[in-house]
Amino acid sequence: MDLQEALSGAIKYEHEIRDYYAGCAKQIADAKGQRVFAILAREEQSHVEYLETRLAEWQADGSVIAAELPTLLPPLAWVLAEAKKLANRVNGAQGVAQAEIDFLKEALELERKTSAFYAELVAKLEPKHRGLFERFLEIENGHLAIVQAEIDALAGHGHWFDFMEFSLEK
Repeated sequence: MDLQEALSGAIKYEHEIRDYYAGCAKQIADAKGQRVFAILAREEQSHVEYLETRLAEWQADGSVIAAELPTLLPPLAWVLAEAKKLANRVNGAQGVAQAEIDFLKEALELERKTSAFYAELVAKLEPKHRGLFERFLEIENGHLAIVQAEIDALAGHGHWFDFMEFSLEK
């Protein structure tokens, strides 16, 4: 795969997941759920803009500058604290939470596909172009963790980021 194909493919993935998150933000009744999806949609839009800029550079002169790719997402400690608040908020409100869980499960699958795509790019592209996608892989893996934490909190699994919050054993 050459760089132009990689950039075009990445733009396609980012459009798909951005549109999904934006649509979910409009369909979720819960204000905090809307906020989570809206933030993720904005994050994905920034990825689209970044990738489109890199593609335009490549098409213009055959070179690409791997500019810094910032993230809108908060630190992991904040995500964990919010997941706990979310679990408390949805206690007893499962009817509302189920729609959000369903959206999040689909989002999780989209994030997995996107992360796998970036992992493949990092593995297969020429070394000089890999750096362009390594940051994407890191960010998308962070998205996976956030979406999974939201699912776990809403579903009341007692897990956050794959760590059991409580044990049934003594």
